[in-house]
Amino acid sequence: MDKKMIIELRARGQALQATVYVGKEGITEKVVDEISRQLDKHKLVKVKLLPAVEQDRKEAAQELADKSSSVLVEVRGRTVLLAKEQLSTRTGQHLNID
Repeated sequence: MDKKMIIELRARGQALQATVYVGKEGITEKVVDEISRQLDKHKLVKVKLLPAVEQDRKEAAQELADKSSSVLVEVRGRTVLLAKEQLSTRTGQHLNID
């Protein structure tokens, strides 16, 4: 993903509210399924890591991205911004966000 695309996604992410919250149980299959479902629908999802999460926030963010087959756009504080990864075979570009 190029720098221009990251900047655009970060700008779009500012207007979003967190729609998925990760609590004391950590990253569960249920959380990953919900992130995947929202990514299919919205292409860009904001996740809030509550203070009860014991895992390092950057490691947790990367794990969420890996398990949900998404791209980690940004980690700011305890907020994670994930984008759906779509590989366009025609252009070779990632992340066609509408």
